[in-house]
Amino acid sequence: MIVIMKQRIHVYYSGRVQGVGFRFTAQRLAGDLGISGWVRNLPDGRVEITAEAEEKALKDLLTGIMDLFKNYIKDTDIQWTSASGEFEEFSIKF
Repeated sequence: MIVIMKQRIHVYYSGRVQGVGFRFTAQRLAGDLGISGWVRNLPDGRVEITAEAEEKALKDLLTGIMDLFKNYIKDTDIQWTSASGEFEEFSIKF
């Protein structure tokens, strides 16, 4: 029996990441990949993502975001931890 361990990422993106469709794109990508969690804009201009899924799906999300927004992202801070299982879907927090 193979046990798939879910992981959690907590990511801060900085740069020109607000007002460019970042949250809606992250939500679409996460939904396509079966990822749960949320994304939100922060008052300091960054975007924050907390997401849970299998490691490959999370890596695919990070790659997809970087591919689509490489011209807008200046810095990325990613922390990996174990999943909590608290999310049912991926949403945009306002």
